[in-house]
Amino acid sequence: MARKKAPSKQNQQNLILNTAIGILGFILLGFIYSFTKNNTHLGVPVEVSFPNQNQPRELAANVYERNPIHQIKVEILNGCGIKGIAAKTAEFLLLEHQVDVIKSDNADNHDYPNTLIIGRNEKIEGIELICKSFGVPLDNKNIIQHKPDETLGVDVTVILGQDIQTFDRIFDYINNTK
Repeated sequence: MARKKAPSKQNQQNLILNTAIGILGFILLGFIYSFTKNNTHLGVPVEVSFPNQNQPRELAANVYERNPIHQIKVEILNGCGIKGIAAKTAEFLLLEHQVDVIKSDNADNHDYPNTLIIGRNEKIEGIELICKSFGVPLDNKNIIQHKPDETLGVDVTVILGQDIQTFDRIFDYINNTK
């Protein structure tokens, strides 16, 4: 009777190595495929505009003196649930009122019926500027509050509420920049 020869230990190791190399090769092909799919897209169109050659150039210092960035720290919180509204409002404040927002995020919930402008320290200039930006009179106690909290590191907190549509300039800007 012919005895079946058991595979040698060397053959078993070769089989294991060949299987491992095959699996790794398959995974590598998957990574290569994924990488090429992620890197082969049409991109974002970029508009290039050049300044008018007939106008004299202006120093950045002169532009800054005409439109200085205000030295207040503002945070914008989304309390209404409209996706991206805090970031768009921060963009509006920078472009239209030279207010540099240091934080835009979600509020603790999205159920705020009214927008709130909250003073976080004694710097009244910050509240005045944000009220002017939103078109809110300084005596509006429904919107303007004073709750000092130095730990936040901001001068003014704005929580955007469900009434954001009533602030025409901001809402128009948000709708026109989508």
